[in-house]
Amino acid sequence: MRIFISAGEASGDLHAAALTREILSLAPDAEVFGMGGDALRSAGGEVIFDYKDNSVMGFVEVLRKLPDLFRLRDAFRQVMVERKPDIFVTVDYPDFNMRVAKVAKQLGIPVFSFIPPSAWAWRRGRAKMVARLAARVACIYPFAYEVYKEAGAPVEFVGNPLVDIVKPTMSQLEAQKAVGKRPGHPLILLLPGSRQGELRGVLPVMLEALPLIKKDQPDADFILQKAPNVDRRELEAALDTSKIPVRIVEGHPYDTMGACDAALATSGTVVLEAALMDLPSVICYKASPISMAIAKALVKVKYAGLPNLLAGREILPELIQEKMTPENMARHVLRFLDPAEGAKVHQDLREAIYKLGAPGAVKRTAALILETAKEKK
Repeated sequence: MRIFISAGEASGDLHAAALTREILSLAPDAEVFGMGGDALRSAGGEVIFDYKDNSVMGFVEVLRKLPDLFRLRDAFRQVMVERKPDIFVTVDYPDFNMRVAKVAKQLGIPVFSFIPPSAWAWRRGRAKMVARLAARVACIYPFAYEVYKEAGAPVEFVGNPLVDIVKPTMSQLEAQKAVGKRPGHPLILLLPGSRQGELRGVLPVMLEALPLIKKDQPDADFILQKAPNVDRRELEAALDTSKIPVRIVEGHPYDTMGACDAALATSGTVVLEAALMDLPSVICYKASPISMAIAKALVKVKYAGLPNLLAGREILPELIQEKMTPENMARHVLRFLDPAEGAKVHQDLREAIYKLGAPGAVKRTAALILETAKEKK
């Protein structure tokens, strides 16, 4: 069984890796290859294209990189022709993956869409496009399932793989010791993201918020989780400008989350990962004015944070563009640290997470991939 998998960013790499482990568990003689990163490689997949060389996000940013993406699409086609995969599995990263899915369809390779385009949020017509391209669609959010079902796609709600993936590897005491948490001292986690634009746009504002937090909570400590594809020297250079000491931690991200009391996080999957570890986040995001103007015109959902979408209301604060100020960041972190306010937020998070479904999403999806590939053979 030859499985071509395509994941174009850090979160997709984690999903692709988890799928690969389950696929190889169910079919040890299977070959899994394609685009991913260190996680996919460590799971037993062959990384032909490294996502770190190709990751891009934002309307303007995608337009700038279109020539490179077209060349990458042609390279994908060449691999399909030469290695003749039994199935092409797309993992999120829709703008690129849907273009390559068309190529696979033309070559007679069945397409399995895992975490399909966010048609529930914007460009609803994409659901019909996926329905035409995909032999099977696996949704990880209940609200996404409804949209794809309405579009006529062969869709299933498999549950959310993060329920399986986001697990601590240490006891809480061991995790606290590993990250240097001092008893009785609040520990604030900075999650500035993995893309260059995020680090330049969000991290400096996060650092400006730290003295404001420290003023109210003198015992507070701060750590920053380094994303795998970020150069540590770049982070160290940024942290040299901080008035408050911030330690960089690497590896064991979920243990780190479990040891902390609150987080400042760039909007994305990491916010939901933190929620699964019962860590409340202040959601931060800043993009180019043109990208945000296009997003405001097209996006049809009220919230940016996935926990908020699951809850149907804003349980975590969303600081987007002009709202993303040091004062707002500090105010919400301090609210999380208040015992009464914090208890309410933790309860809201647990209720939202329940809607992600039962454990086993990864295994269910891997079985569906193999089943779809066997139907082709």
